[in-house]
Amino acid sequence: MDRRVFLVLLLAGCADTTVNAPLAPSTPVAPPPVASTPAAPTPPSAVTAVETGGQVAAFNAWLAEFKPKAVAAGVPQAVVDRELNGLTPNPRVISLDGRQPEFSKPVGDYIKGVISDDRVAVGRGKRDQLAFLPAVEQRYGVPRDILLAVWAMESAFGKIQGDFDVVRSMASLAADGRRRGWAEGELIAALKIIASGEDTRDQLKGSWAGAMGQTQFLPSNYLSTAVDFDGDGRRDIWRSDADSLASAANLLAKGGWKPGVGWAREVILPAGFDYSLAEGPREVPSWWEAKGVKRADGLPWTAADAASPAGLILPAGAAGPAFLALPNHFAIRKYNNSTSYALGIGLLADRFGGGGPLVASWPVEQPLSLADRMAAQIALARLGFDPGPADGVIGAGTRKALRAWQQSRQLPADGYLSSDMVGKLKAQAAIS
Repeated sequence: MDRRVFLVLLLAGCADTTVNAPLAPSTPVAPPPVASTPAAPTPPSAVTAVETGGQVAAFNAWLAEFKPKAVAAGVPQAVVDRELNGLTPNPRVISLDGRQPEFSKPVGDYIKGVISDDRVAVGRGKRDQLAFLPAVEQRYGVPRDILLAVWAMESAFGKIQGDFDVVRSMASLAADGRRRGWAEGELIAALKIIASGEDTRDQLKGSWAGAMGQTQFLPSNYLSTAVDFDGDGRRDIWRSDADSLASAANLLAKGGWKPGVGWAREVILPAGFDYSLAEGPREVPSWWEAKGVKRADGLPWTAADAASPAGLILPAGAAGPAFLALPNHFAIRKYNNSTSYALGIGLLADRFGGGGPLVASWPVEQPLSLADRMAAQIALARLGFDPGPADGVIGAGTRKALRAWQQSRQLPADGYLSSDMVGKLKAQAAIS
């Protein structure tokens, strides 16, 4: 893991509307002679050929500049030549990288999809079947249920790993230019893996964004963090369950996982609560209790949790479940920096361990269109509340601006963009 974590999936998970650089212009063609019958239109295949030619020319120009960089970074010249000579861009990768979802799935729908009965049953079965899990827990301090949840989310327990050629994908993204520095770094890491002899080019398969194996590691993560837990001399995150889950545990441990501390607890907020505290201060649970916040399950805090700073998150706004996120919630986000992803991992892990459903219900919502998300950002900017670029991505900047606007209107300042909130913003900003 846009992997994910969380990079991932990043990895794989961050939408972006940046427009790709224009293709190289085609060679001008003289107008056809006047004829008694209309000239036939240019076949679509001819247009495609021109566009593809422009892409290949730009790709080859980038490749010529990149090869010396790879050698200077420590990749042997022979490996650079063998793996990159004759390489072509993958148009599908560029298309996927520039795609912005037309509709944004509500977090409640996302979580319901994550915690399916079938997935919970499979995870509980793996929990009992995999004999290496206690040893992984002991070495890295990460609970087996969290690791199983990562495994489930990233690759459906190893079944769906992606079949893109990682070298070609990273080269395509680098040549496209939107994330050139990052993609070139990952391409160099992939070439170093091949040069080491640990894995071949054919083995380096993954998602279109370069995340590989059962736990969707980027090449740089593989180099720095993957481990050989089964002792066969290879760090095989494609075929070895033990290597895959131990590598995920090592990544989480390096990301700040605190053994013995929880990831989050569902809480109930009192009437009249100041919702602007969401995504704000991180204080020990007793600080929150003084403000009327109570654990939804009515149980006391463990000593470790009671001593840990926690931040309030309202993933579906004031109308949905509330959580006090403990330090390990933020460690999960080092894998994939998404609140929804981290909630999915934690809640799925709780169910693997025998926990039940949440006390509060997720609100029933309609997905927000890209047009509505962008209109809300434009409205906030017009009203003097800076949400950042109007890209349709509802991140921390947009939520902060929304909270400030909500406070100015004496609305619950939960920072949550619902369809009702979109309507209020558009009306005040006079956006049709």
